[in-house]
Amino acid sequence: MNRRRFLGVLAGGLALSAAGVSLAKPSIVNPCRTAIPFSLLDSPWLQQAWAGIDPAQLWDCHVHLAGLGDGGSGIELGPQFSSVLHPLHYAQRLFYMNAGCAQHAPGKVDQAYVARLLNLCDAMPEGFKVMLFAFERFHDTQGQAHPEDSAFYVPNAWAAKLARDFPARFEWVASLHPYHAAAVDDLKQAISKGARAVKWLPAAMGMDPADAKCEAFYRQLAASRIPLIVHCGEEKAVKGSDTQAFGNPLRLRRALDAGVRVVVAHCATLGEDLADDGQSRPSFELFLKLMDEPRAKGLLYGDISAITQRNRDVDCIRRLLSRTDLHERLLHGSDYPLPGVLPLTAPGALARAGLLPEAAVDDLDVLRQHNPLLFDFTLKRLLAWQGQGFSPAVFATRRLFDHGSH
Repeated sequence: MNRRRFLGVLAGGLALSAAGVSLAKPSIVNPCRTAIPFSLLDSPWLQQAWAGIDPAQLWDCHVHLAGLGDGGSGIELGPQFSSVLHPLHYAQRLFYMNAGCAQHAPGKVDQAYVARLLNLCDAMPEGFKVMLFAFERFHDTQGQAHPEDSAFYVPNAWAAKLARDFPARFEWVASLHPYHAAAVDDLKQAISKGARAVKWLPAAMGMDPADAKCEAFYRQLAASRIPLIVHCGEEKAVKGSDTQAFGNPLRLRRALDAGVRVVVAHCATLGEDLADDGQSRPSFELFLKLMDEPRAKGLLYGDISAITQRNRDVDCIRRLLSRTDLHERLLHGSDYPLPGVLPLTAPGALARAGLLPEAAVDDLDVLRQHNPLLFDFTLKRLLAWQGQGFSPAVFATRRLFDHGSH
């Protein structure tokens, strides 16, 4: 099932919910339940998930902020997400809000989204944190922002404020465009305010990681030891397709050559890009190729967010599990709120693929209705192929981002 079909199904489910139609067994609409049932607290699968894990070293490195800009956050929605004339993206906004349990808070959506996220974090052991993403606008080649071509915008100031207000649970990740005239100064300012990394989505923001215009920005990142988190592979949430090539993992070579620590979001597990020979290859293959290049040693990482979604090839999971030599360079991320989109991840299908214990499926399905963050973590801790799971090192993410006080 591709994402377009997911969105259509979900939008229909949301419409039924709004009309008062009960969905007895949640399969489309997130029921947004709160306290985890007592029956799950003693689940052997939850206990197994935390075995050997230090929660204080676990920072979920891929968490999105969302909202409508109705609470002083400065969040903006572009035409793609705000108009029914763009039905696919409009439905996408609906499922984000439902997944974040903010859809029933008119006038307070921004605050409701954050409150739900805090509630989920508070059900996790002390020390666990999430890294909140700001999200930059689309910019042209001259470094000028174009809100009309931007899917959405989450200001650095909003992400920084939340991390400042809730330091026990939140860290923040800046989003800055390297073509902007003040990019290097803005990066220095973000670092001074506690930014743990920088997030790029090249296809949506309009930066080419291989462009020489990024050099000054890369030099500052390398000097500051601030990681760059880059979405690679196919991106479906952007207007048009002329910037899709910017998501090719091989375009990160310039950053690596500059000494930047780079995290490839989702391990590029969706879509295809051009290889060095001009032939189209799965983006995931190019990610693995880059990981094996000498220039990547000590610099290139991949986050495992979204790899369990149904629009990904399960063979990517098998190969990541089998590549134990890469586990020290893989990082846990949830891609929240997407774990709260019920049709996107199917534990039963993963069990049938031989990647999960069949006996764990029911507990995982119930857990997701209460805490998608804990669900995503537990699911990935239970993944195994031919007896090999992800090393505990994959879930000790703080090591890459905690570069001391600012």
